[in-house]
Amino acid sequence: TNPLKRIHFQYVTVALILLNVAVYVIFETGWVIPLDEENTAAFAVIPAKLMAGGTDPVAVFANGAFVPERFTLISYMFLHGSWIHLLGNMLFLWVFGDNIEDAMGHLRFIMFYLMCGIFAGLLHSWMSPTSDLPLIGASGAVAGIIAAYVILHPKVKIWVLALWRIPIRLTASWALGFWIAAQFANLLV
Repeated sequence: TNPLKRIHFQYVTVALILLNVAVYVIFETGWVIPLDEENTAAFAVIPAKLMAGGTDPVAVFANGAFVPERFTLISYMFLHGSWIHLLGNMLFLWVFGDNIEDAMGHLRFIMFYLMCGIFAGLLHSWMSPTSDLPLIGASGAVAGIIAAYVILHPKVKIWVLALWRIPIRLTASWALGFWIAAQFANLLV
């Protein structure tokens, strides 16, 4: 219920969603390239490797190509652990991204999205610098989009399907709370 004012269509938001889905199909279904441990290690942020400070500057992709470790701060955003992980992130990007893209313009929006994801990967690595567990998903970038939406449009009401059946209108702040709860629930799964 928050119409676009400055742009005609949310091209970048749609392109990000399509790119995330394409990467999921390419890597995570295994139809083209399987997302095994080697490929995950090549494209995910692994804090211990990232924080090593040059001792392991590249990760080796399964087919022998080299991926610079710093590149993982971009590539990890496009990998997702499951369809539910992908759909959750893309749903929130679809609902909130268009208005942020409208407020910022196309180019600044894509830069903001990528910077939010990079910052999230760096913050995660800084908080767990010795972790060997791979970090994947667009949750950090989407969190930045949601935070920007709450700052710009805190009182705007959005439609939410409670229990996937009951439509209710909530302010963006409540939707942000549900998204945060979903992120903590993903940690338990």
